Amino acid sequence: MKQFFKFMFASMLGFLLMSIVIFFLFLGMVSSLAKFMEKETAKVAENTVLHVKFDAEIRDRTSKDPFSDFDYNTMQPKSSLGLNDILKSLEKASNDPKIKGIYLDLSTVKSGGEFLEEIRTALLKFKESEKFIIAYGESYSQNAYYLGSVADKVYLNPEGSIDFKGISAEVTFFKEMIDKIDAEMQIIRHGKYKSAVEPFMLDKMSSENREQMMALVTGIWNTYLNSISESRNITTSELNRIADNLLIRTAKDAVQFNFVDDLKYYDEIIAELKSLCGTKEGDELNSIKLSKYFTAPSDSKEKKDFQNRIAIVYAVGEIITGQGNDDVIGSDRIAKAIRDARKDEKVKAIVMRVNSPGGSALASDIILREVKLAAAEKPFVVSMGGVAASGGYYISAGATKIFAESSTITGSIGVLGVLPNLEKTMKNKLGITFDYAMTNENSNHMSVFRPMTQTQRDNIQSAIEDIYSTFVNHVATGRNMTYEQVDEIGQGRVWIGTDALKIGLVDEIGGLNDAVEAAVKLANLDTYSIKELPKQKDFFKELFDEMFGNASLEAKLQRELGNDYKLYQQLRYWRNAKGIQARMPFDIHLN
Repeated sequence: MKQFFKFMFASMLGFLLMSIVIFFLFLGMVSSLAKFMEKETAKVAENTVLHVKFDAEIRDRTSKDPFSDFDYNTMQPKSSLGLNDILKSLEKASNDPKIKGIYLDLSTVKSGGEFLEEIRTALLKFKESEKFIIAYGESYSQNAYYLGSVADKVYLNPEGSIDFKGISAEVTFFKEMIDKIDAEMQIIRHGKYKSAVEPFMLDKMSSENREQMMALVTGIWNTYLNSISESRNITTSELNRIADNLLIRTAKDAVQFNFVDDLKYYDEIIAELKSLCGTKEGDELNSIKLSKYFTAPSDSKEKKDFQNRIAIVYAVGEIITGQGNDDVIGSDRIAKAIRDARKDEKVKAIVMRVNSPGGSALASDIILREVKLAAAEKPFVVSMGGVAASGGYYISAGATKIFAESSTITGSIGVLGVLPNLEKTMKNKLGITFDYAMTNENSNHMSVFRPMTQTQRDNIQSAIEDIYSTFVNHVATGRNMTYEQVDEIGQGRVWIGTDALKIGLVDEIGGLNDAVEAAVKLANLDTYSIKELPKQKDFFKELFDEMFGNASLEAKLQRELGNDYKLYQQLRYWRNAKGIQARMPFDIHLN
């Protein structure tokens, strides 16, 4: 017994000591994260170069989530800005006499192409200040080169490479997998282009889907080609020839075809930057990272007008009913943000940033109602990001004015419903069967363990037709078109921004800054300030939600799955989708 108590107390002491160690480690981590999130005001020295690097995923809005870009290898948080703060920082730098130019560090660009067009436009505007931009990469991805081609000088490591091959869109199909498990996807849709359901019923693209896919990739590629052609003085036909034949095989090829100005090592780049900044011999280069520069005070003499505000409402992600978060559009959260902006007398105009493939038709309609109410009282401008399709377009249709980038994927005016039938899967694969006791003929309607009856199918088809008609009418009213005109360009078809402009779905090609400027003009303001909505959670709320909620699991999944994370998201979306969906016809991965 004496021995038992000896071991018991030793174990208790060990557990207590371990708990104390873990507690202090936790406090240290929280303290470190809190200090990081405080973002102390940066000081900018004279003759400084702004170091711009996109080695973390870019979002529409800077996240307050302490783990969103946490580096689990170094156990240190990364500091990355959202598009909103990137644009603000570049504009501030153009007017800052202490900033002599920009060093674009492009060896690693993790962001997809959806934000690069706006960033590239901002860099072009920065060049109007007659400050330099130097781009360097040990190698360039296609997206990195598209961005880097804006620079005054583009350099490549002597042993580096440039990926330049054109754009392909990859669509994942599940038909054979569904057949193998004896499952069935019961599909009801409106519109010949509403091909969100194609992955469940075909093993390759339909002719209609291929038509719109080719229009999308060609449109995006043309945006890349035209921008590179103008900056590097290479004809688009020559660029296509280079891509078709994969002619840039070595670093020397990149020089030969005028893709880069010279081949240099990192130390040579630093030497050139020192020369451009007038750094004295033997002194270190004054350099500041973009994320740190954001916290530096502005030298602008212009005072912000807090009595005249432009509200920017960020609507990003799949559309669902309920609360949502910064990455999912919840109808309750976004509707409240728009309502708050409408009722705020200091808010003179509203800009809604939409980056969404759509989702719940009901949730989309709830948000559109608030958009219409707000637009009736004050200017309401929509800025479309990389995607604003189906439900994403639905919630935009009531705006005073709509901006899209030339490569924005939009339209997809169509509705669909998908209900799996797992009866044979459960019976043939697992030996599980189901029986029902029902008060009425269709009490088990929407069960996934039996096929729909014709009555039930007709019921859903009727609802889809009604929602499609409502969708078309909303667009016709908002865009000043007839029902027939909208129906002709609808049918679930997806359009690229430049084509959407031609057919009247958007008003202008431009980014978030252009949308804000339009809102200011519509509200007849000389001075203004920005109010961003929905309000983000404070740091400690985010921290505890991450540690004890699902968000940390999401971060781990994204890290482990890598490029396959989007496939996981797609499967999870359709598993959880409730009600009739107004969603983009497909999830595409551009390569």
